Amino acid sequence: MLVVMRDHASQDEIQHVVDLLQEAGAQAHLSGGEIKTIIGVIGDREIVYSLELQGLPGVEEVIRVLKPYKLVSRDFKAEDTVVRIGPHAVVGAGDIAVIAGPCSVESEEQMAKTAAAVKAAGATMLRGGAYKPRTSPYAFQGLGLEGLKMLRAAADEHDLPVVTEVLDVRDAQTVAEWADVLQVGARNMQNFMMLDELGKMGKPVLMKRGLSATIEEVLSAAEYILKGGNRDLILCERGIRTFETYTRNTLDLSGVAALRQLTHLPVLVDPSHATGRRELVGVMCRAGLVAGADGVMVEVHPDPEHAKCDGPQSLTPDGFSELMESLRPLIELQGLRLGWT
Repeated sequence: MLVVMRDHASQDEIQHVVDLLQEAGAQAHLSGGEIKTIIGVIGDREIVYSLELQGLPGVEEVIRVLKPYKLVSRDFKAEDTVVRIGPHAVVGAGDIAVIAGPCSVESEEQMAKTAAAVKAAGATMLRGGAYKPRTSPYAFQGLGLEGLKMLRAAADEHDLPVVTEVLDVRDAQTVAEWADVLQVGARNMQNFMMLDELGKMGKPVLMKRGLSATIEEVLSAAEYILKGGNRDLILCERGIRTFETYTRNTLDLSGVAALRQLTHLPVLVDPSHATGRRELVGVMCRAGLVAGADGVMVEVHPDPEHAKCDGPQSLTPDGFSELMESLRPLIELQGLRLGWT
């Protein structure tokens, strides 16, 4: 349920509604603007609906929300959420994020070269996997804590925030010590225990869409994180499974456009995992921005032919530089800006 307060409702009027909701055992989540405040209500439906809120001072409207997600919806918050990462990186409301780096952290030299190259080309964040969920148990699983340290060192050298995946809820605190953004991979999108934990942490989260997840399932998973109190959430379309086999997955651009209408959260595209082909990454980055994405996430490796994973979809540093040159005029044409202050 959503309780829409009247324009310029007083703090006492807002607090009175919040107190009544909490007395009934419900949670009250406030979305406040300069003029209007909206209270998102989470709790037992029958108890919440039985409360006589409509006639309270300062209450304009009470809306029953039948969707399984509430806090992530534009009904709760009309304006775009802006997520700030570190002192400089910004994503949302016209600020475009460019996250770049290798699929997996392999060595200090690899990370040093990659970080230098992507920063010089204009990336706003550095990505890299220290813990890798692999289909085969015999594939490279990542360097773990040592990989986190290499990633952090390379990022600090070039003043870039770190984005890396949390593979297991037991590792969340460790990863949070070294990373600026905690990534939830496609295979963990419905790991609700992990989402609950990340919702309680004070770190921005980037959540990728599951391989076969519907739009409603994506938003419902996002609701877990916001329900825990963490409002710094970024969604990422990384391709879904279809009958097509030429590309690794299918980048769902209609899903990007739909998410931008349904939620206030920033939405990125990951054409590297979606296409699996480096020659398609650039055009799908540009298509994603035209579809309304708030940024892109791409894989970059100094030596893709010898990468331990995802070499065929990784751009070289020169290829990434060319990609950035093609994105800048498109970003400016749409009246947007690179998310770096």
